[in-house]
Parts: sequence; structure tokens; C-alpha cells
Amino acid sequence: MNEIDSSIARRRRLPPLAALRAFEAAARHLSFRRAAHELAVTPTAVSHQIRLLEETLGLALFARHVRRVALTEAGFRLYPTLRDGFDAFERTIAELSPQSRRKAVTLTATTLFTARRLLPALGAFRTRHPEFDLRLHAADEVVDLHSGLADIAVRYGAGPFEGLVAEPLLSERFGVLCSPQLALSQPADLKRTTLLHTEWKRRDMAPDWRRWKSLAGLPDLAIDEGPRFTEDGHSLQAAIAGHGATIGSLVLANPEIEAGLLVHPFGPVIDGETYHVVATAENLACADVRAVRDWLKETVALS
Repeated sequence: MNEIDSSIARRRRLPPLAALRAFEAAARHLSFRRAAHELAVTPTAVSHQIRLLEETLGLALFARHVRRVALTEAGFRLYPTLRDGFDAFERTIAELSPQSRRKAVTLTATTLFTARRLLPALGAFRTRHPEFDLRLHAADEVVDLHSGLADIAVRYGAGPFEGLVAEPLLSERFGVLCSPQLALSQPADLKRTTLLHTEWKRRDMAPDWRRWKSLAGLPDLAIDEGPRFTEDGHSLQAAIAGHGATIGSLVLANPEIEAGLLVHPFGPVIDGETYHVVATAENLACADVRAVRDWLKETVALS
């Protein structure tokens, strides 16, 4: 008996697919309303399908509370099996579909990362993959990859990146950067130098002069004066022009360092977070998105 005959003979005893889909979506969102929006049905329809599934199994899958629902122990056991199964269906169907290749892959990253790491390496991608088109979307706001506005992204931080497949790309490092014209050779030279400041959004984790001063052991370094910039790219441009020294990304300023426009004259170095390449499992099922991911890991991370 072959495998097909065997499958027919034993005939799987499963609840209705619509009920399983409704449960998986509601369990993932922990919301009947959001599940209904995803499935393009009404919340009442979702509730009906889940009731049908619970009656079929003879088990309660959700504990209903005012304005919220929670999974029961049985729901917790069932959810990951359905989630992984539907994910596997989605990946295989996407790989089989003749429409799985996009007209262009949209890659989103911050403005500075796009300018300093992606644009210089873009030619290498076109040479390596002339069959794929790549669009760069530079934005400092996080783009929801489930919205369809972008297919893959570079994200900075420790994560977790919920609902996305994430792989580390490169680690960030921050240090003193200035024009070689300033001729800084030791930390004490900063006392005669204008300090340039970037106003970081996350001040509690900001790689700023205060953190650098503490690591350097320079308690008498005056760090409260000097021009302030809301964009780190503007601070780097001011440093290139010789207007002072800044604490900047040694990773993103690497092209200017190699070109001799900036120098990193001395330490210490502030360790930052990690850049990750992230995408949905559905998008990674497509060859062109995987090509962009591999290019990021093999070229951008090393350039």
C-alpha cells in the first residue's frame, strides 16, 4: 500500500477547518475582534466557530472575561500545533505559487543606516542578483512588516521582534569621532575642543558624552556645552566640517573613517545593541526576499 492509499484508509478525524482557523487567529491575537478583522468576518462569526470547536472537542479553549479573553490549559496546548501547521502551509503554498516573486523587494531601515551601509553596497546586490529589483525605504519610524509597506527590514535592538524571523547582522559600537584637522591625540585634548551632542530618543541608553566620560575616567570634562543635533547624521557632518568632536557610530561612520574625513583618535568605546535583519516567515518563503537577506548578512555586515 502506498502512502496515498494509507492516508485515505485512515481518514483523519479533524474539526472543521474554519473553526481551527478562527481559533488560531483568536489565540494569536487574544482577541475575537482582531481575529475577525484578519479573517474578514464578524466577531460573532469567530465566536460561533470557536464555540463549535469547543463543542466538538468537549473542552473550553478560552476563558471569557469582560473585554478580554484568555487561553485555557487546553487552548495553550492546541495553539502552537495549529500555529506551526498553518505557518508550514503558508510557506509551502508561497513557494509553489508562480506569483511568489515580487516585482520588487522593499527593504526598510533607518535613514542613517540606509545612507551609510545600504547605498554603498547596492551595486553589489545588482551585480549578484540582476533578476531581482530592490527598493530602499529609509525611515526612522518602525514599519509594520505585516502591513505590506515593506518586505524585509533592518532593526536595531535586542528584540524580541514579535511575529518576525530575526537574524543578527552586526553589533554597534560608539566612540569619539572628529576631523583629523583637530589633531586630537589623547582624551585630555577634549578639554580644548567643542563637544557636539546628539539628542538620542532613548536617553536612558544614549551613547552620549556622559556615558563616555564615565568610561574614560574624566570627571572634570565639561560636557554640558556645545551644539546639539536631533539627528546623528547632522552631528557627524558637523564633525567632518571640523566644528568639534562627537560621540558617533563607528559602524555607520566607517566610510568617512576609511576616506580620512573622520578619525577615531582614542577610546574608550561604548558597546551598542545589535542590528538584525527581520522579515515575516511568509516573506522569507520567497526567493527574492531570501536573496536580500543573504546579501545583508554576507555583504552589508562586512562592508
